[in-house]
Amino acid sequence: MEFFLEPFELGFQQRALLGGALAGVMSSIVGTWLVLRGMSFFGDAFVHGVVPGIAAAVVFDINPLIGAAVAAGVMVIAIEAVNRQTVLSEDTAIGLLFVGMLALGVVLISRLDSYTGSLTSILFGDALGVTTGNLIGQAILGVVIITAATVLYRPLLALSFNADKAKLLGMHPGRAHAALLILIAAAVIGSYQSVGTLLVFGLLVGPPATAALLSRTVPQMMLISVVIALFSVWLGLTLSYHLNTAGSATMAIVPVVLFFIVLAITKVRRALHRVPEAAHA
Repeated sequence: MEFFLEPFELGFQQRALLGGALAGVMSSIVGTWLVLRGMSFFGDAFVHGVVPGIAAAVVFDINPLIGAAVAAGVMVIAIEAVNRQTVLSEDTAIGLLFVGMLALGVVLISRLDSYTGSLTSILFGDALGVTTGNLIGQAILGVVIITAATVLYRPLLALSFNADKAKLLGMHPGRAHAALLILIAAAVIGSYQSVGTLLVFGLLVGPPATAALLSRTVPQMMLISVVIALFSVWLGLTLSYHLNTAGSATMAIVPVVLFFIVLAITKVRRALHRVPEAAHA
């Protein structure tokens, strides 16, 4: 029992667990819609898109949440502008902004004397450096995300399966898409301190992807996704403590490993199920 309790005896360790749990809940709820819509690449690019905002906030000593929100807004507007004003596909716009925004963030943060430390914290998080103020901000964003996901459930569900049909039903898929972008931004902004802007993608896609293998309905998928995210955070921090590895990275890799384990088990079970059927035939 000491193996599981020792990593969370101290206050900063408990804050790391709570911060990671809040990040996991936000990311897995929003990530469910990303996985259903096949927008994983967009989510990855969006995660990188907030880097210059956070970097600018660090350089000019303002609230990083403000900088991240501004960068997320610029990212959305730029993608829509390229998509509408050119014949290029949305993937092209996302790819360009993916590299451009990340590079801009590194350029901005390189102006600081503490370049290496600041860049590492922004990109890979600082799970053990989570403060009470960070937790309050995360909790507020978490409530907003859960409330919005509940209110917008039907429009987002219709958008995920058939945008044209959603439009015919008067559900305004364009607004639902814009709302989803805002939710993605909120989840990334609320998670970067605990997991980092690069590694939050593990919690954003890993738990929902795993849940998709185990569920039959969207609410079930979302619930399983949250459970997997919470388990990943706890196990990640526990392993990080005993193996002396980076907390944020360990939290992010656990759901990825779980996905492949569940996938392998699912494949084996299906194969075993087919054997009696084939013999009977």
